[in-house]
Amino acid sequence: MPIAKLQDIGLYYESHGRGEPFVLIAGYADHSGHWFRQIPGLARHCRTIAFDNRGTGRSDKPDVSYTMQMLAGDVAGLLQTLSINAAHIYGVSMGGMVAQEFALRYPERTVGLVLGCTACGGSHTVMPHGEVLALLTDHERVNRLTPEQAAREMFSFSCSPAFIRNNPQVAEKYVATTVEHPTPAYVLRRQMEAILAHDAYDRLPHIAAPTLVVCGSADRLMPAANSKLLASRIPHAQLVTLEGVGHGFCYEAPDEANNAIVDFLNHH
Repeated sequence: MPIAKLQDIGLYYESHGRGEPFVLIAGYADHSGHWFRQIPGLARHCRTIAFDNRGTGRSDKPDVSYTMQMLAGDVAGLLQTLSINAAHIYGVSMGGMVAQEFALRYPERTVGLVLGCTACGGSHTVMPHGEVLALLTDHERVNRLTPEQAAREMFSFSCSPAFIRNNPQVAEKYVATTVEHPTPAYVLRRQMEAILAHDAYDRLPHIAAPTLVVCGSADRLMPAANSKLLASRIPHAQLVTLEGVGHGFCYEAPDEANNAIVDFLNHH
């Protein structure tokens, strides 16, 4: 099992395909396995590296304060362990916040930046509706529900009802992936602390890397207005909106997302 030994943590990672390195940063509660719909397509075009954020999957799970700076430092440590000087960085949701922080802290290591269904944080964040916000901040739900029940509930908010109805096999794969390595309740709290403390609004104009912002127009967890704001603040950023698609565009529209990403990578 490939583990990158960093200064204070061991991170599980996988590498697929060949070519320029493209690092995937998972979102809140997720791990490398949740990229199952995107990795096969991306790996045909580049060396696709997915890893488990600290606290998730097969990485170490310390119960300490998490910050976006810390999580971005983990990405830098992973690249150093793999002897990669610079890479394209792709993060979704919370992972997109980590990616913003990485691009700002390590500009020389950021060849290109892809931000998926994420936000700049702080007071400029466009918040989801109350029901969704309650779900995201209810960290004890994992103690009230079975891992399978919690996974199904999260997926129901991540994708459009029509997609879930017509693609039960994707929902079952998501549930099985989540249940295999469930994220502990204390890690969910630590990740949410990092999310709530994130605020890159004033610093976004300093991102120098070519940037692609991707979102779904029907995102209930991270409204698409957040992506529009990011694209307006980051110099020369390109915005791709997937119509009718929810927060989990990685599951719902992997081919469309991959096409936009590959076009971006080829251009840069």
